Amino acid sequence: MEAHLSLGIFSLLPIILALVLAFVTKDAVFSLLIGCTLGVVLTGLDPASGLAILFQNALGNKDFIWVMMIEVSVGIMIAFYLRAGVITAFTEWASTKIKTRRGASGFGWLMGIFVFFSDYFSPLFSGPIVKPLTDKHKVSREMLAYVLDSGSGPVCTLVPLSGWAVFIASLLIGYGPIKTAEDGISVFIQSIPYNLYGWLAVILAGLIAYQIVPNFGPMRKAEHRAQKYGKVLRDGAVPLTGKELDLIKPIEGKKTNLIIYLIIPVLIIISIALGSFLVLHSTKILEAFIAAVIYLAVALSVGKYFLSVKDAMEVAVMGIKGVFPAILILAMAYCINTISKTLGAQVYIVSITEAWMTSWMLPMLTFLTAGLISFFTGTSWGSYAIVIPFVMPIAFNLSNGEVSSFVLLTLGALVGGGLFGDHCSPVSDTTCLSSFGAGSDHIDHVTTQLPYALTAALISLLAFLFGGMIIV
Repeated sequence: MEAHLSLGIFSLLPIILALVLAFVTKDAVFSLLIGCTLGVVLTGLDPASGLAILFQNALGNKDFIWVMMIEVSVGIMIAFYLRAGVITAFTEWASTKIKTRRGASGFGWLMGIFVFFSDYFSPLFSGPIVKPLTDKHKVSREMLAYVLDSGSGPVCTLVPLSGWAVFIASLLIGYGPIKTAEDGISVFIQSIPYNLYGWLAVILAGLIAYQIVPNFGPMRKAEHRAQKYGKVLRDGAVPLTGKELDLIKPIEGKKTNLIIYLIIPVLIIISIALGSFLVLHSTKILEAFIAAVIYLAVALSVGKYFLSVKDAMEVAVMGIKGVFPAILILAMAYCINTISKTLGAQVYIVSITEAWMTSWMLPMLTFLTAGLISFFTGTSWGSYAIVIPFVMPIAFNLSNGEVSSFVLLTLGALVGGGLFGDHCSPVSDTTCLSSFGAGSDHIDHVTTQLPYALTAALISLLAFLFGGMIIV
């Protein structure tokens, strides 16, 4: 399989086919697998050989293994939480403070904002803790997945203390007066007010969660179903968690301790993740989860929550089985992303945009291009790496090499565009993780969130168009 091909519009066929099938069949794994099969055929290989090579290339790398091991660690943590009874205890405590559907769904949104430093950690941590509370108040899993998703990536683009800020800052080095990573961070901070999509995505989710703005589109139907019939999942839905987690029960007669078995593990994760970012400028998310798992294993053993070593291992394995559906979809998402890159999808999108680029349209087209690339590839960071070398020289040239309002507007459009595509793409890793954290059917999450993401994107697109006309 060649590293790079140039098939023009045909490079988009695998992901388009996968999207159509996903919305028709409601089966994400099947749809992504068919899309991957078409992709390898377009490279000139037979399906058997092509898929074998694709799986090795897409899944046999440190990036996928890193995400997979985070999922495995989270699965074990959830299993240990269930054995310790802390999720039930937290729900009982929170129920004394939160007594309405509005408060329950709003709490999920607030949790996402609180965990502002990692788009991976946010839904994985917040979802399992908030889910019993939202289930109790008959909030649909689709709504929970939406507020978790909107509290992950969008929030991370609005604060400088995140991996997103460091990554984007590193890509900006060498353009205009940006000579160092510190210069890049400074420019990123200045561009935050111009990241219109990020602000709109977070604010709209809060207004929806607190029922200040009424639901519309498929989410309205989902919320009506949950409120009237008590069905947090639609009939026939396949939540992105395995049934094994439902089989884990606490030891009868054992009273849990929220500080020891919930608060301290959370503090361990936050301390390692945030501390490593501040000291090493690299967020050690996987290491944080592994440390928390080790602590919980020791604490639960000392507290006699395991009957034996065999019992402890069985609980851990059930946790891993519980996250397997999410791992499978993530694997297929990585595969279709890889085949899309091989076929030259990103290059094609950039080329068709470049043909009608003008200076005053630069912010709007930057938002549109970054959004399309991240939607079709499922990665905002990949979109940034592709688009920054293309648009930043143009922006600085129009600003005489200075960090002007026009440069900041273009950068805000770039960050927001990449975020938009990632925010609503069914093949995005953070979208998958939000479905998993909420225990939602993945395609149901995508279809209910899409109208809200498109609303924020349309407003942002128009604002960048008029902003470019005024500032340039």
